[in-house]
Order: sequence, then structure tokens, then C-alpha cells
Amino acid sequence: MTITVNGERRDVPDGMTVAALLSHLGLTIGRVAVERNRDVLPRAKWNETRVEANDSYEIVQLVGGG
Repeated sequence: MTITVNGERRDVPDGMTVAALLSHLGLTIGRVAVERNRDVLPRAKWNETRVEANDSYEIVQLVGGG
């Protein structure tokens, strides 16, 4: 199925949860914020929320440094 991640169209497997999507994209869950279809998606819902065709995600990975 096709979704949009950070403005870029991507094909991903059907049936994924948001947590699985993050893993598929190679992101570590610990320092990530997710917006799904213009709404912030709480971390507690990542394992239960299914990725649907034509969803739009903005995903931000927090980076520490000095």
C-alpha cells in the first residue's frame, strides 16, 4: 500500500502498525514523535494503530548533541 512519510510517497507492506512502520523505516522508537493525518499520535497507541492506505505521517526523530 502507499502512504506519505514526511512528504514522500512510500510503498509499505499491508497490515502494519505504526510501531512496525517505525521499525520498517529503521527508526528507534525511543526518540521519535509521530503525527498521523495531521493529528499527533500518542506513543501509547502506536502498537494498536494500523497504517492505512493513503495515510500521511510526519515523523520526527529527536537528536541529542552538544
